[in-house]
Amino acid sequence: MMMALLGLGLGMTISSMTTKYRDLNVLVGFAVSLLMYVSAVPYPLSEAREKLPGWVADLVAFNPLTQIIEGFRFMTLSTGSFSWTGFGYTLVVSVIVFFIGLMIFNRTEKSFIDTV
Repeated sequence: MMMALLGLGLGMTISSMTTKYRDLNVLVGFAVSLLMYVSAVPYPLSEAREKLPGWVADLVAFNPLTQIIEGFRFMTLSTGSFSWTGFGYTLVVSVIVFFIGLMIFNRTEKSFIDTV
């Protein structure tokens, strides 16, 4: 549910912005591939804390997607880490991103037809 809220909020924001700024599509493609490495998709969070510099490991740990991916690892593979504080942090960020995306989308949807 948190991943759906976060994805929908970011999707509404990006789709609203790409109607006005066409070059944002190229940036989004680059950002998604960069986000994969900052979200601990190919490696667990514990490995990031061991092998990466401290500020990079903190950046990876504070990424809301990292907490969601670590939760999936914990549920399916019984590895990874789960904390209630990370869960709460991710829930709050997901709800905030969803409502910001909803507000941006509702504000710009009136001019979609003019810019498309």
